Amino acid sequence: MEVSIEPSWKNVLQNEFNKPYFRELVQLIKNEIRAGKTVFPPGPLIFNAFNSTPFEQTKVIIIGQDPYHGPGQAHGLSFSVPDGVKPPPSLVNIFKEIKQDIGLTMPSGKGNLSHWASQGVLLLNAALTVRSGEPFSHANIGWSIFTNAVIELLSKNKSGLVFLLWGRFAQEKNTLIHDNGHLILTAAHPSPFSADKGFFGCAHFSKTNAFLIKQGLDPIDWQL
Repeated sequence: MEVSIEPSWKNVLQNEFNKPYFRELVQLIKNEIRAGKTVFPPGPLIFNAFNSTPFEQTKVIIIGQDPYHGPGQAHGLSFSVPDGVKPPPSLVNIFKEIKQDIGLTMPSGKGNLSHWASQGVLLLNAALTVRSGEPFSHANIGWSIFTNAVIELLSKNKSGLVFLLWGRFAQEKNTLIHDNGHLILTAAHPSPFSADKGFFGCAHFSKTNAFLIKQGLDPIDWQL
């Protein structure tokens, strides 16, 4: 598994790549693949979030837990699925909130959030890989050390970012965020089990854009 990552991120994260824990997690994944395990997303897409949203362009961070574990679903962007794949329930609820919040209706059956990523929305999962059919199977192999470092580096070295923390797991990352003029928005997770407990009606999409505009930055075009 070669680490192929966008140059600005490679520069910022070089120290992490050189640490023993990172080399160990890469070796563990390689060993699983050699043993016949299927790991999602495919190798070239593991760092898709970083390759789609360079460090300098990052304005908004949406934190997910781990990749989708079904065939063809994961492509390295939190909550997103590739073209031609039916949006999972949490993503459907995200789209419902966008419609309620800012009046946009998403194209039927489309769940690829690459358009958001290209505008500076870092779609970051806490774990960047998962074994097929085994949710959270790579949650404790070292990815959280890496992605926690990503959150800290972003919040320390940039100002005026928007962090969207949905659900308790994402909200626990709040302690990693340096006070550097950032906007931290929290809500329940968009999962069908919790969306009606505070995700619906959170208005995070309009609040994000209002904050970006106030700083003289382009708002996010949430339409797919």
